[in-house]
Amino acid sequence: MMIERKQLPPGGSGSRAVLRRGGVLLAALALGAPLHAAPLPEFDCLIEPNMSVELRSPVDGVIASIAVDRADAVKPGQVLVKLRAEVEEAGVALAGTKADHDQRKQARARALYKQKAIPLSDKDEADSLARLSELQLRHARETLNLRTIRSPIDGVVAERFLSPGESVKDKTILKLVQIDPLRVEVVAPAAWFGAVRPGMRAEVRPEVNPQRPLAAKVTIVDKVIDPASGTFSVRLEIPNPDHAVPSGLRCKVRLHE
Repeated sequence: MMIERKQLPPGGSGSRAVLRRGGVLLAALALGAPLHAAPLPEFDCLIEPNMSVELRSPVDGVIASIAVDRADAVKPGQVLVKLRAEVEEAGVALAGTKADHDQRKQARARALYKQKAIPLSDKDEADSLARLSELQLRHARETLNLRTIRSPIDGVVAERFLSPGESVKDKTILKLVQIDPLRVEVVAPAAWFGAVRPGMRAEVRPEVNPQRPLAAKVTIVDKVIDPASGTFSVRLEIPNPDHAVPSGLRCKVRLHE
């Protein structure tokens, strides 16, 4: 097979076009502009939990029980910690008894009023007492509920700091992390600003099992470049429904156009 090679004449239009393209290339390199036609390089990254929550009690008290330990999975609304609540439970019982009494009294007053056996003022007073008792019962129940701490997220227990019998005053009881999805943080050179966009696909290679890349998607690209380092931050997301990928791993990421 023969390949015909054609040489551009010196000073011809083809030569000028090549020079123009070369000038644009040199200008882009001089200005640090991204070469969008070139593939994006591989960036260093860090795999982190999508969310981290430190659980504290909204009220002072002593821990009665903790239902989870480190590495346990938790679901939203799951009861994790209970504080001792004997006083609050007695308050609910007392308020409930009073509410029942006042409701029966209200029912009798309404029946008597229909029979015109009592004046309207007596009926109104019974209605008010029943409503007040209902609010007091609701307050007592809410006060009791404050002594039960539930999970706000779907995740795992990262740390457990306290045990039953300890005071919770101004202390973190549990640290929860959400690891589905996982968050990938990337610091990219400013020269690639504009080439990285939300929605781009990527391959993430963690330092553990790098031969098995993970599919990721760009979710956030910072609009501000750090002048000190000449970099900008990018965030990606990795689905992790079976919690197979741990957080805290260093990684490499390659973005795809």
